[in-house]
Amino acid sequence: MEVALLLVAAVFFALHFVHLRADFPNHSFWMDWAKYTDEGWYGDAAIRHYQLGHWNVPGDFNPAAALPMWPLVEAALFRVTGVSLVAARALTVAVFGLCLVCTYGLIRRWPNVSQHRNLAPAMGVLLLAVSPFCFVFMRLAILEPLLILLMLTALWTASTAGAVPWSDAPWRESLHTRRNLRPAAWAVALGLLLPAMVLTKTTAVFLFPAIFWMLWAASGYRLKQFLRVAAIACGVCGVVWIAYFVLVIRPHYLVDYRYLFSANGYTGVTLPTLWPVLQDTVTDGSWMGMTLYVLALLAAVGSAAVLCATRLRGAPLTMALLLWVVGYTAFLAYHDNLQPRYYLVIAVPLTLLVAIAFDAVLAGAINSNSLGIAFLRTGFGMGLLRTMAMVGGVAVAFAAIHGGWQMIRFVSHPEYTFLSAANRIHDEVQREYDESKAKGGIGHSRLVMSISGSDISLMTGLPSICDDFGTMTLPDRVATYKPGWFATWNDVEDDKMDALSPMYRLVRVATLPAFDDPERNLLILYRLDAVPLPGRSHGRGRRRYLGTPPRPRIKAEAPPVVPPLKD
Repeated sequence: MEVALLLVAAVFFALHFVHLRADFPNHSFWMDWAKYTDEGWYGDAAIRHYQLGHWNVPGDFNPAAALPMWPLVEAALFRVTGVSLVAARALTVAVFGLCLVCTYGLIRRWPNVSQHRNLAPAMGVLLLAVSPFCFVFMRLAILEPLLILLMLTALWTASTAGAVPWSDAPWRESLHTRRNLRPAAWAVALGLLLPAMVLTKTTAVFLFPAIFWMLWAASGYRLKQFLRVAAIACGVCGVVWIAYFVLVIRPHYLVDYRYLFSANGYTGVTLPTLWPVLQDTVTDGSWMGMTLYVLALLAAVGSAAVLCATRLRGAPLTMALLLWVVGYTAFLAYHDNLQPRYYLVIAVPLTLLVAIAFDAVLAGAINSNSLGIAFLRTGFGMGLLRTMAMVGGVAVAFAAIHGGWQMIRFVSHPEYTFLSAANRIHDEVQREYDESKAKGGIGHSRLVMSISGSDISLMTGLPSICDDFGTMTLPDRVATYKPGWFATWNDVEDDKMDALSPMYRLVRVATLPAFDDPERNLLILYRLDAVPLPGRSHGRGRRRYLGTPPRPRIKAEAPPVVPPLKD
């Protein structure tokens, strides 16, 4: 049975690699602005490194100062593939595959309270592999998949570091015999994973309680063993973090570092709004699928009740998963920006709780003594367990089948509206540049200003700056970098016009349908023609370009054959 579940999971995981250039599914359950921006924003440092020769554009949005892990991983890949949308998304899917492997290993290593080898590992892998929620977001080159992988790896490392015995011999003797080198190495590894998580996404600090609970459980709930590992791990974490801040951030990128936090600052939840915010935070968990979410809530409540009955020591992994969910849910409520992609981080532990809880109920229905609770050995208790197992089995099967059907529907109906629009922008920009050069000019600037500019750079290789976020004011950014093009969604906002109109006349070149959001379904391209400033020559002024090198390492993506878009 386990082999069959894993084979089905492998087939659906392989579907994640199909049509990687396709849009985020239109008219889907999830409306998330990350599909317009985040793949480019958070990989911008890697993209610009190969386009411009440097990753930082002063005054623009440079999140890599605070979140360097994902761009570093992408940069290593782009060194081989060139800048490529397919490569970035394939990397994310590969990260998801490693998440599935870690998931299987963790549940296999820490069986549930029944203490038997079970179907929960394979079931957890299958439910994640057929989840349409995971499918749509784990195919985007965003931060959350890497954070989830590092979290699962940290749980595994903590469970190993706590279990490895330390020598109680005197310090010099233990060094001589090297008996403490192995547990110390695991503790150092955990200490390196903690800052790696924070440098992937700063909200990782809300996951630390789950990691240290796993360390506490793996230490056998012995304080001395726990403190030894925790002290080394925290020390290494502190040294790495302080070194990064003192040697890299403070002398070079402090403004960009601070800006990331101010741009994503606290939203101001007050006492009167606390209950509505908590309500929305909990109900929006249905992004992961209503059936699976209801099962997850029941599994979480039931698991918490069983853990209380066993004084929180019956199932270490279950407790760690609950702390994972509670910790990150606290961040979601605190931040009060309930975008679907944020729930990806809690969808994984909730799905694993469903697999673990259902397997425990199934085992109890077969043999009630396996759960060790007296009430369940009664006739009523056995009947309750069997009813729960039957209903739960039907619900889990429905969630898996329905999720798999949705995935197949997404894969069989790909759309390429955003990719087609980006390629059309590239063609218009390059044509204007070539014509200007042919007339003996220096070429109309290829720099595109857009909130989706980084995504356009990832897809086409065009240089870009953001029209929304940045440490410079927008008028100063426009005056400094003098973009040649402006791409906006649906209309030109007043602040954008105020920044552009003193220097440019906006010439509408193309209106490109893309995506399905009524507020963002038309990508409009404007050519920015310089206007003469009062008291200055009408001749063409000098520009500061963010151009690409003569032979950039860019692998521009060509869309599939689609009908031509009309202006």
